[in-house]
Amino acid sequence: MNAIQPSRPPLQPIQKRRVIPRPKRHLRQRSYQVMAMESTVKIVVNFAISAAAISALMQLLPYHWSQQDKLREIRTEVKLTEGRVNSLQAEFSRNFDPSQTKSIMQEQGYRFDPNQRQIVLMDQDGKEIEASNSSP
Repeated sequence: MNAIQPSRPPLQPIQKRRVIPRPKRHLRQRSYQVMAMESTVKIVVNFAISAAAISALMQLLPYHWSQQDKLREIRTEVKLTEGRVNSLQAEFSRNFDPSQTKSIMQEQGYRFDPNQRQIVLMDQDGKEIEASNSSP
């Protein structure tokens, strides 16, 4: 066992790797700064969008109010026109009703049916009160 043993290289001290401490504190501060900056930008952009929306609404409100006024006017005109149309339709149906022809002819032509006699009511003083026609 006295064999020749391989020669060993001289032992050199093992260099310890220097552990460089990371500046964790600086990284955390930087990430907080980035997050704060991002949040600030988001808030500013949201305020700008809100301001634009409020501005647009302020410009649209007077237009909306004027349109509502016009709509009210149109609705009142429609109601008046509907009443007029209804009265004209009633008059039209009366004018073309065969049972009403004699009375319409008398109203428009001041002619009376020969079977009718004119009745004139007189007051005691001799003043005429009412003239009417009646059938015998």
